[in-house]
Amino acid sequence: MTPVLPTINAVLNATAAVLLVRGYTLIRRMQIAAHRRVMISAFITSCLFLVCYIVYHLQVGSVHFPKTGVIRAVYFSILGTHTVLAATVPVLAIITLRRGLTARYDKHRRIARWTLPIWLYVSVTGVVVYVMLYHL
Repeated sequence: MTPVLPTINAVLNATAAVLLVRGYTLIRRMQIAAHRRVMISAFITSCLFLVCYIVYHLQVGSVHFPKTGVIRAVYFSILGTHTVLAATVPVLAIITLRRGLTARYDKHRRIARWTLPIWLYVSVTGVVVYVMLYHL
């Protein structure tokens, strides 16, 4: 099971990114019930990612980037920003989701303006890190 977990993690990250974009388009169209379902799905998808990520790294430890040169600097630049922002996503997502589900829409909107781009960046760069680490 362990060798397939990085691919599963990339698929979960990509799925979360698609769901986040879909949720954003739904709320812009005022389709609130659909937005709610999609954003809950994005949250569940990201939670599944986190479980798989932890399971994988508990078994394997850290995975080292083998390339050298400019690509190594690019990889660590992406990984660094991804890691720092990824640490904020669970807190931001929980607060944003809670405010939306409890109908505190003004506060929900205020934090969602920060949560969405950060969460989306983390989801997309998670896929980029996977591709760079396992397919370059």
